[in-house]
Amino acid sequence: MKREVPPDKEIVQAGTDTTVLKRWQLDRVVADLRVSREETHSIRRDGEARRAPSRETLEDILDRLTEALFPRHYGQFDLDRENIDYFVGHTLSIALDQLCEQIHRGALFVGDELLPGSRREDAIELTRRFGSELPAVRGLLITDLRAAFVGDPAAKNFPEILIGYPGMTAVIHHRLAHLLYQIGARLVARLMSEIAHTRTGIDIHPGASIGSGFFIDHGTGVVICETAIIGENVRIYQAVTLGARHFPTDDEGKLIKGDARHPIVEDDVVIYAGATILGRITIGRGSTIGGNVWLTQDVPRNSVVTQATARNKPGAAG
Repeated sequence: MKREVPPDKEIVQAGTDTTVLKRWQLDRVVADLRVSREETHSIRRDGEARRAPSRETLEDILDRLTEALFPRHYGQFDLDRENIDYFVGHTLSIALDQLCEQIHRGALFVGDELLPGSRREDAIELTRRFGSELPAVRGLLITDLRAAFVGDPAAKNFPEILIGYPGMTAVIHHRLAHLLYQIGARLVARLMSEIAHTRTGIDIHPGASIGSGFFIDHGTGVVICETAIIGENVRIYQAVTLGARHFPTDDEGKLIKGDARHPIVEDDVVIYAGATILGRITIGRGSTIGGNVWLTQDVPRNSVVTQATARNKPGAAG
């Protein structure tokens, strides 16, 4: 059967790309892109080209780490006392080998030889430190799991929360990414947090510090920024933002990086859907922030904030 050829497409010998070059004028486009890339809009550092961390590999690492933390829920359902440790060890061995490579790539890719992980030996040590903290991470996650069970009347059991709640998935990813952020593997940590964002619709910067017993109910649209500090037993709902009110600049007008600019949420706080809390303000212990509140000032302990009003809970100490 004879194949139809578009009338505006010139027929050339097979194995050449002359047609495409003529049709789309790619020679000019490629040349202009070269000028943009190398001269007018260059963003690359000088020196040898480096491979970026692989997002696909990081997704696999997150999945394997989650299997190692909760082997019967995310790994193999038929594991028993005799073989479960072998499964966990094998899964961790693969995940940590992969992670070491990604940490090393991440440090090299940003072009700073002083970064943790820039030497192979540094990457190995960082990965070893990360692995040693996994039991503590699992302990924190169990407090989060229990908080979700207590805080959601619709939750019937732990497995339902662990494998079905996007908030729990986001918190698992955050606990792992935050640990990497703390030990200095910050590019890898940030990419992991963006994987969680893609998977769940929940955006938690790996720099955010979150205490035990944390529960995100429903979750879609939650944003928790880099320097936010969240205490213990905090519950938040969908579309909550813990962000910055403004972005300070230096004398040259450049943004000051790393400045503490996001909220502090103390223990036992509940923040309902759609609340926006901005700036380095403190939400006092035991307070409740109502839905759709826009908040830019401190809230005393044991307060209830609804829209534009604040009051102490009955019988509560100030």
